[in-house]
Amino acid sequence: MSRLPNFLYVGPDKAGSSWLHEMLLKHPDVYLTPAKDLYFFDRYYDRGLPWYAAQFRDARDEAIVGEVCQDYLFHPEAAGRIRDTLGPVRIMVSLRDPVERAWSSYLYMRKHGIGPDTFAEALRARPELLEHGRYATGLDRFLMLFPRDHVHVALFDDLVADPQRFLDGVTEFLGIDRLPLAEDDLAARLPAARARSVRLASAARRSADWVREHDGAVLVGRVKRSALVQRTLYRPIDRGTVRPDEADVLAVRTALSPEVEALERSFALPLRESWGW
Repeated sequence: MSRLPNFLYVGPDKAGSSWLHEMLLKHPDVYLTPAKDLYFFDRYYDRGLPWYAAQFRDARDEAIVGEVCQDYLFHPEAAGRIRDTLGPVRIMVSLRDPVERAWSSYLYMRKHGIGPDTFAEALRARPELLEHGRYATGLDRFLMLFPRDHVHVALFDDLVADPQRFLDGVTEFLGIDRLPLAEDDLAARLPAARARSVRLASAARRSADWVREHDGAVLVGRVKRSALVQRTLYRPIDRGTVRPDEADVLAVRTALSPEVEALERSFALPLRESWGW
C-alpha cells in the first residue's frame, strides 16, 4: 500500500494554504499531493482508504508525507476520521482575521459569479462565510483527539509580514531542515483578484468541480496552479480600495467574537489586538 500522510493542513481557506502548498512541494524531505484539497475526510470519505492511499503512491522516503485541505477544520466528523485512519499525525492551521477571511472568500465567490451581489447579502445567504471563521470550535475537535504538541497554530499575519519566518515555524514543527525561500517566494503573493470574464471563470470553476467529482483532483490541481491560467482568467484588485462596509465588519465581529476570545484563552494569543478588534 502507498504511504499515508503523517501531516495535514486542515484549514481554514483564504489563510495562505495555497502558498504553503507551493512552498512545501519544493522541500526535498516533503511529499505533498500535486493536487491541493483532496477533500477525502469530508466530501469523499465513501471512496474508501484504497482511493485515498492511491493519491500518495508516488511518495518515496520523504520524512513528511502530507496533504493540504482547507475544509477539514470545519467538518464535524473529519477530526475523528483522520485520527481513526492515520493515527496521531501532525495537524496545522493558519488563522486569519475572520473578517478578512470572510471578505476574501466573498471576493472569490464574486469573481466566479457565485452568490449575492453584496457582502451583507452573502453573509445571510452563505453561512459558510461565518462558519469557516469558527476556528475555536474546529480546533477543539482536533485537540480532543490529538496531542497538543501535534497541532501547529500559525497566523496569516506572520506569513504576510515575514514569509521565511512563517515557513521556518512550519519546518521546525515538522522536524525537517529549513527551506530558504527564493526572492519571488519571499513576497507572499496573496492578492485578491477579479475575473476578467465572470462567465469564463464560472465555467472554469464548474468544470473543475465536475473533474474533481470524477476523480480528477490531480488534473484540477495542476491546472489551477498554472500561472498562464491565473493570468488569463483573473486580474489583481487593490484590497486597500475594495473594502467591506463597517456595518458588515461589525456583524462578523459580533458573530465570531466568542470564537476569538476562546482562541485567546486556549493559545495565549493577542488576536483581538493584532486584528484591530
